[in-house]
Amino acid sequence: MAHIHLEDGAFSLQWVSIWWILALILVCLCIYWMRKMKNNNNKVLTIAGMCTAASFAIFQVNIPLFGGVHMNLTPLIGILGGPVVGGIIVFIVNILSAAIGHGGWGLIGANTLVNITEVSIAYFTYRGLAKAKLSSFSRAGIATLTGLMFGNITMIVIILVSGIQGVTQSRMDILYGLSLLAGVNMGVAAIEAVLTGYVISYIQKVRPDMLLEAESLV
Repeated sequence: MAHIHLEDGAFSLQWVSIWWILALILVCLCIYWMRKMKNNNNKVLTIAGMCTAASFAIFQVNIPLFGGVHMNLTPLIGILGGPVVGGIIVFIVNILSAAIGHGGWGLIGANTLVNITEVSIAYFTYRGLAKAKLSSFSRAGIATLTGLMFGNITMIVIILVSGIQGVTQSRMDILYGLSLLAGVNMGVAAIEAVLTGYVISYIQKVRPDMLLEAESLV
């Protein structure tokens, strides 16, 4: 949901490098963790491939509000794949998106951090609600809203910390504009929460083993 739609050059080289390094560290840790898991199997790879394709496809459907907002299914990725597989997926999706002009190459690191936040928060929220007497739909919906909310917060923090080159607005003005954008994003997040809730409810009925795979990779 949250995505930094800025061109290359918006962030200084220093901050581009910092966000890239942090993102690569997290992605490398995800790869290392997967290699250590003994139950890494074809089912996991199938889920990862399915989530990558679905996320990339819906990522390109732009809703023309405030410069463009969209869904990216990161909470669904987190619930189905877990934060380890999910971290790798969102990194790949951001690279593919930059390759077709959706975001700058320099911002892949920052956007990966935003999306990893969404994936991880959604996953742990969904699991944390396991003991609550809630339906799969409700758990997935709450997890989606929570994950996307933290993703928007991460996006705002990254932009404020980095600063936007060539912009004369004060940080407060930038914060105000980003807060409006986050509000629009959360409106779309409500739609994504319903969509994710229905998908997880359906999977829970027909293939509950798919939800168990994510738990085994953490």
